[in-house]
Amino acid sequence: MTDAAGDHSLVAAAIRGDVDAVRRVWQDHRRWVAAVLLAHKPAGAEVDDLLQDVAMAYVRTIGKLRDESALKPWLRTVAINAARAAGRQVRLRQKQQVVLAAQGAMERDQPPPSDAEATDRDESGHILRLIQEIPEGYREPLILRCVRGMNYRQIGELLSLPETTIETRIARGRRMLRDLVSRAASPLARIGAEPRAGGLP
Repeated sequence: MTDAAGDHSLVAAAIRGDVDAVRRVWQDHRRWVAAVLLAHKPAGAEVDDLLQDVAMAYVRTIGKLRDESALKPWLRTVAINAARAAGRQVRLRQKQQVVLAAQGAMERDQPPPSDAEATDRDESGHILRLIQEIPEGYREPLILRCVRGMNYRQIGELLSLPETTIETRIARGRRMLRDLVSRAASPLARIGAEPRAGGLP
């Protein structure tokens, strides 16, 4: 039996409700799922928390999957949806914090903090913050390659893109990150500046 056939067989068993297969499939895929979350999560959200959300959704709904080969794109969609839901929650908390801070400032007759200042308080990790500034289409392949060590073929299969496109996006993503690091290191750099716009190939 080939590795691919073995993978499909294990996924099929998980879909049928085999508890051990459900656990093994998740263990096989959780690392790249974490990388997808890292690429899409908002500042202030924890990957481990989001990974738990995805794991619960996976366990609850794996039985509804109809095609073993659809597992990876399905899991990626679940991860992106979890990251977006977290983004909505983070934005709501930030708005609430700004309102509370504004109320307190009014009582003290001081200017309220801006949205950017509230966001900065939630951001941690200089490089991670810079990575989040890279456009999404470049950020996800770059993280899958550099953080999880996936090759171009694996990333292309996951994102449904040609290997050549993945290679191009990773190269451009690396250049963007180098530019951001250089700008951030400059005394005149403006932290949180928008990355340079660039069309996806």
